[in-house]
Amino acid sequence: MKPFLRNLRVYNLLFFIGLFLILQSCRKDPQPLPSENEEVVVPDPDASIIGFYLLNEGNMNMNKASLDFMNLQTGDYQRNIYHEVNPEISKGLGDVGNDLAIYGSKLYVVVNNSNKVEILDKYTAKKLGQIDIINCRYITFHKGKAYVSAYLGQVGDPNAPNGIVAEIDTTSLEITRRVEVGRQPEELAAIGNKLYVANSGGYSPPNYESTVSVIDIQSFKEVKRIEVAPNLHRLKVDAYGDLYVTSRGDYYEMPSKVYVIDTNTESIKRKFDIAASQLVIDDDIAYIYSTEWSYITGQNTIGYHMLDVKNEKILNRSFITDGTERNITLPYGIAVNPETKDVYVTDAKDYVSPGTIYCFDNAGKLKWSTITGDIPAHFAFVY
Repeated sequence: MKPFLRNLRVYNLLFFIGLFLILQSCRKDPQPLPSENEEVVVPDPDASIIGFYLLNEGNMNMNKASLDFMNLQTGDYQRNIYHEVNPEISKGLGDVGNDLAIYGSKLYVVVNNSNKVEILDKYTAKKLGQIDIINCRYITFHKGKAYVSAYLGQVGDPNAPNGIVAEIDTTSLEITRRVEVGRQPEELAAIGNKLYVANSGGYSPPNYESTVSVIDIQSFKEVKRIEVAPNLHRLKVDAYGDLYVTSRGDYYEMPSKVYVIDTNTESIKRKFDIAASQLVIDDDIAYIYSTEWSYITGQNTIGYHMLDVKNEKILNRSFITDGTERNITLPYGIAVNPETKDVYVTDAKDYVSPGTIYCFDNAGKLKWSTITGDIPAHFAFVY
């Protein structure tokens, strides 16, 4: 072989190796977006609530969960703050932010598809620790402990085992106990010495779960299951010891409904024939929105409702009164400011584009709105 041809082949080989390495380097995981800051309201330095965190879920397998912060004292909305505060964590917050809560001095972020609960400083969002839990979903707290529901198994696996609730010591940040509940457990709440957990069975339609698990906290054993309705999801507590539990139905003939459980008798005391995707209870009012999907029509039916939980009746009005709901494509999160009674509603739009948060005053009039991360969903207020 002539030296020229030999050298040419060596050159070509090196060229393609270099090209391959360049292409491989372009296939790294998506990098976190830089932070952004925008003034959206007039500053209120005397506000007793400093502001709130908003967790954007990000579409599954996109590694785009992100954390925003609305500072009510300065009037600034800050997007994508996690990476700025924690630059050493190259992959950012992770994949699918599923729940958010503050307890004591810590902010807990449940990141479902990344199989972890991240613990941050509630004032700075600096990462303090991490607890690994497979397919974790929601979190609640009771007497110095955190309780996390988890599906276990792989996402979407119809043969996934029963789920669990994990108990976490909020000082040591270690899992101390586990208890098995139903398949694909969702929201949970503590009342007295018991935990209540909504089981969905969502990985194996139409064979949904239809019960609320009752856990004795002292023994940490499941002591009972309350029969409710198929495909349970949300579970909230009112000031009178009642549980408001939502059923998503079967997306065909069986519609979504809201059920009220009396925790003294641990039985259903009331049913409301309204759909509910999410609800939040503030004082004696439950604020509800619904995006009820139907496989029959191939579309969502969207609604906004209010319930008087003290008198257990549906109110004949919405918490949006100025027609702004026409601008909301897909409501996906809701919160009520406990001081001002402003109502915050998020719009996930098409699930892949940045969302929007809307703020309504207690008369239902739009006060402000701004862009969020992808799929804005979960709130936590900072005092």
